Amino acid sequence: MTTHRPLGAQISHMLKARGVDVIFGIPGVHNQEMYRGIEEAGITHVLARHEQGAAFMADGYARASGTPGVAYVITGPGLCNAMTPLGQAYSDSVPVLLISSCLDETSATRGQLHQMLDQEGAARTVCDWSETARSAPAAYALIDRAFAEFTARRPRPKALTVPIAQLEAIAPPAPAPVSAARAPLRAADLGPVLAALGAAKKPLFIFGGGVRDAGAVRAVLHATHAASFTTYAGRGLVDADAPLSFGSMLARPSSAEVIAEADLVLALGTELSEGDLWRDALGHTAPLVRVDIDPEVLSDRHRADMPVHSDADAFLWDLLNAGVGKDGSAWEPKAVAQRRAGWRAEVEAERPGILRVADALRAALPEGCMIYSDMTQFAYTAKEAWDMDRPGHWHHPTGFGTLGYALPAAIGGAVARRGQPTLAIAGDYGLQYTIQELGAAVELGLPLPIFVWDNDKLKEIEDSMVRAQIAPNAVTLRNPDFCALARAWGAYAAKPATLAEMAEAVTRAFSADGPTLIHVSSDIQAKDG
Repeated sequence: MTTHRPLGAQISHMLKARGVDVIFGIPGVHNQEMYRGIEEAGITHVLARHEQGAAFMADGYARASGTPGVAYVITGPGLCNAMTPLGQAYSDSVPVLLISSCLDETSATRGQLHQMLDQEGAARTVCDWSETARSAPAAYALIDRAFAEFTARRPRPKALTVPIAQLEAIAPPAPAPVSAARAPLRAADLGPVLAALGAAKKPLFIFGGGVRDAGAVRAVLHATHAASFTTYAGRGLVDADAPLSFGSMLARPSSAEVIAEADLVLALGTELSEGDLWRDALGHTAPLVRVDIDPEVLSDRHRADMPVHSDADAFLWDLLNAGVGKDGSAWEPKAVAQRRAGWRAEVEAERPGILRVADALRAALPEGCMIYSDMTQFAYTAKEAWDMDRPGHWHHPTGFGTLGYALPAAIGGAVARRGQPTLAIAGDYGLQYTIQELGAAVELGLPLPIFVWDNDKLKEIEDSMVRAQIAPNAVTLRNPDFCALARAWGAYAAKPATLAEMAEAVTRAFSADGPTLIHVSSDIQAKDG
């Protein structure tokens, strides 16, 4: 029997039919019709404390689950509050669908609640697209378009706006879901790449976050005896102890010297962006092969000699199926190890003491832990020297580079991975952007350790000002009692004095019945032998 309901309710039923089990958001008088059908559809709703937190949670959920994250927000300020997470999702290629209400008419009327000049246009600045559905069929078509594009194209956030009157109007059910499984883009002719690999004596692969299949990566590296780098997002694709792995040290300035040694460079699933390199040029002098699902990447400033429009994983398997292989290469494991040791020493010299704490934290984590980090010196340091044993398990706000990401995104990730370990890493300043989402973590009963690195200042900015010969200004702050604040929400809290106490607190937090804030002062380095 066909059930007619208000469109707001039909949208929730439609999302459930397309595999959505969780929605993050905040209800308001303008979008309340979207809440009419959530429970009836069998969807769990997570109440955020701020729309920014809701959209970050959707981002974290998407990264952890591999399925789109969905958020519901209100007209005007709700949409604006979510724009920062949408910008982050865009830069990191995360499938997030934000659905908001909007006013029915704005051209001839002023002074309405939540009114803004161009809500659709505002969202378009940080999304793949932003559209307004002025009928039920349009809403259904746009939702299906979003889900199809999440699967078939580079996944990026979409914003759908629905007028209040349309949300309230009775509508027929959405059409049945249509399968949108992606047929991987494949290279039309592997001949030139195979020939180049066959002739190369020092081939070098660079793997980014667009590569997912660690098995294919390791098989190709074994077959070609090639050296490798990963971007920060690609960590875990290459065995940590692989003798020809340069790790995730691509942003070290002297990595350009290594890349210049290669006689063939193959960059797969990476933009080679500013955040990947922190320099203008990659450093290669040899031919460059670029493999990416996004055509825009293939014509960027790095000017690939062999651009390949293909799914990176499919490309790797095509190489293997074509019998790619070499007897050996001119890369020397000893020289690779020396480079890595030198780079680690550079990292330690730039931010003294942090690596020791990072090593202790890493040793305390259970297998398969998923990490969400914020813009903080601790994460900047650890990302370079902390090898991951599997891909897609450390998520950082690369590109857009927003503060406040770690806690709400980790909540979304923990919701997606109930029963599996998740960790948030934040700095003392960045945490205060979204610390209110501790309330949501408590309500959800998430065993989430929240590691807070506290140096009582904006230390990265202070260091940058000093390097630029600017007298440090506006970089010190008065912090709250983080442990007392956490307990006020009903969370657990610990302030370890030694690395051993820190490791013990982290271990306890993974088995707790709620989140635990672990407040780590930077002077912990001096208190542990």
